[in-house]
Amino acid sequence: MVAVIFFGAAIWECFRLFNPSSARSLVITLFWTAAFVYAFFLGSSSASLFWFAISVLLWALRFVPSLKLGLPPLDTVGNTLLSLFYAIAIVGCFAAIVALFADSPVYLLSVMALVWIADVGAYFAGKAFGARKLAPSISPGKSWEGAIGGGAAVLVIATAAVLFGGDRFGNTFPARVQASLGWAGMLAVLMLIVAASVVGDLFESQLKRRAGVKDSSKLLPGHGGVLDRIDALIPVLPLAALIGAWL
Repeated sequence: MVAVIFFGAAIWECFRLFNPSSARSLVITLFWTAAFVYAFFLGSSSASLFWFAISVLLWALRFVPSLKLGLPPLDTVGNTLLSLFYAIAIVGCFAAIVALFADSPVYLLSVMALVWIADVGAYFAGKAFGARKLAPSISPGKSWEGAIGGGAAVLVIATAAVLFGGDRFGNTFPARVQASLGWAGMLAVLMLIVAASVVGDLFESQLKRRAGVKDSSKLLPGHGGVLDRIDALIPVLPLAALIGAWL
């Protein structure tokens, strides 16, 4: 039920960012939420891998290029298509939440923790060393030094957890990847996860900048909207779920 509520809120915010003046956001939200409930709670979950794969492809082929090429103008066909693509990515994110939680709450938490560690590490590294802007036209506060610091924090903490965590961390995402792919494979996958989290954060910042808003909504007083809290998770969770399924 919690996942459904947050999914509905995320979809509502999504279509408001793409169509700020639209009065149909609530109707669209109800439709997408009902479809999500049917697909992942009432129907078969066999299609989950499809949603993970299509989400990863959308990020690689459509959303990442937009960081360089820019977004289509509002009230255009291109904008409408992009809104549908982003909504599909959100479906993939929440489908991954359902699947990873079904595997183990600890497993889901371990993936989310990687994003949180990267975010905290990037904040402190950026404050201390930030000089070169990562994407000045999208998010002036982010720096290359911060992104590298966030990635380093993930590698150090994940490595320590696998080395010294024992059975307590044996069911975490880094531990499973290391067991299947070895240390080099784990480090490569973690760097991919960190890069995906940065892209997710930047893409939502790009959407908000175009819409002329600071937060995706005011649903979470003092914290902005749901998308503000999960923007980095939207590309990461389907990617992690796809990698986990492959392992």
